[in-house]
Formats: sequence, C-alpha cells, structure tokens
Amino acid sequence: MALLELRQLRRSFGSLAAVDGVTLDVEASRITGLIGPNGAGKTTLFNLVAGALAPDAGEIFFAGQRITGEPPERIFHRGLARTFQVPRPFAQMTVLENLMLVPAAQAGERFWRNWLGGTRIAAEERRAREQAMAVLELCALAGKAAELAGQLSGGQHKLLELARVLMIEPRLILLDEPAAGVNPALLETLVERIVRLNRERGISFLVIEHNMDLVMSVCAPIVVMMGGRVVTQGDAASIRSDRRVLDAYLGEVPGAPAPAQEAAA
Repeated sequence: MALLELRQLRRSFGSLAAVDGVTLDVEASRITGLIGPNGAGKTTLFNLVAGALAPDAGEIFFAGQRITGEPPERIFHRGLARTFQVPRPFAQMTVLENLMLVPAAQAGERFWRNWLGGTRIAAEERRAREQAMAVLELCALAGKAAELAGQLSGGQHKLLELARVLMIEPRLILLDEPAAGVNPALLETLVERIVRLNRERGISFLVIEHNMDLVMSVCAPIVVMMGGRVVTQGDAASIRSDRRVLDAYLGEVPGAPAPAQEAAA
C-alpha cells in the first residue's frame, strides 16, 4: 500500500524544470532508494514533499491525506520527517536537549503555565527525557547525552539527526545522503539502525544516496531520476543492468549497443 503518493509533481526555477511531472508511490514498510546524477532533481523533490517548497503543479498525498502546500511543521508532526545532508543540530545545547525540544505542544512552551501548571510541566518533561534517552540508546548515542551537540563527529551528527526525527514516532523518514562524510564504522552503525527501525518498527524510508553499495544492499525498490523525471525503478538487479543508469554513472558502456540498435533488435 502506498504511504506517500506523488502525482504529476512539477517545480521550475526560471526556465529549469527541476522536477518535471514526477508520479511516484512510496510503499509502507519499505526502504526505497532514490538515485540519480547531480542535478537530477532529487533534493528538490524532497523539499516539495517536506513542505520547504511549494509545487508549481501536482499533488502530494501522505497516508491518504492531501498535504500539498502544507507548512513543514504540520507535515513533520503528521509523521513525515526529513533529515538533511548537512545536519543542523543546536550546537550549544546538549545531545539530550536537542531531542527534548522536538515534541510539539508542550505545556512549558506557554510561559504562564510555568506558574499555573507546574505538575503537568514536570510530568511532560520527565516523559520527554525518558523517551529521548530510549531513542539515544537505540541510535548508539546514550553515552553522548550530556555532551554539546557541536562537539559530535560528522557521523554522530547523522545519528543525532535520525534520533531527533524518531522523537515524533514517524511513519516515513526522508533521508538525504546519510552516508556523506561518515566514516565506515559509524556508517555501519547508521545503516544497521535504519534496517532495524524498518524491520522492527515498520518505519518507511525514502533515501537519497550516492553510495551505490549502500543503496543496492538495503533499498528495495530503487527509483532513478534524471533531468527532473523518474526514468525507471525496480530491484537492485534490474537497476544494475539498466543502460540509462550505467550511462549516467559510468559514461558510455564499451561494446553496448546504441539505443537505435537496441530498438531494431
């Protein structure tokens, strides 16, 4: 069943059609890969889905509800979360505090309730702390809870990004280049956590990634974008053998027939 549905989605910047009529279903409980050369429109597509950009045309549906044009915070608290290629933590706050900021509509956000609702605020803070520590444990960051977020390594920042979005118990996470700048040991931890969240909690993922080993090993299906359009999708075996994908990533394939020859065969 489709959890995210994109219908004829379009977004242009001047004369450039960054996303050009994309129709795509992202199924529930899957880790879907989204690949393509630089400039294919992948990040623009993420920005449209997450509400950072408004589409020029087309529709977006999440869990059966139309979300086209909704603000990012509303989409986020619907359970559709997004991480960034370059993480954006609150560097001068602790790792734990970064997570405790996430839950919406906390009583303590209204200053007058600090005088009138102290018991409720204390209970909410206790629940948020317990939830945050459980999420940090899951993301292999419990030992860093008291450290400033700005002191973490690049790979730990990626784990912190994942931990922050897990605080809303999302149904779908958009992961933008999770492997970028991450050392092999931490990347293995990050990938293991993504697979575990998918298998044990049923969380769906849509992953932009240039690391083909990662994509081919954990993503099914894999969607390929070029020039703002979806050109093909399928399992790892079919994507590996697709002429358009080989040309985009490897250049002209020696000995391969030209498209006209293929059509005539």
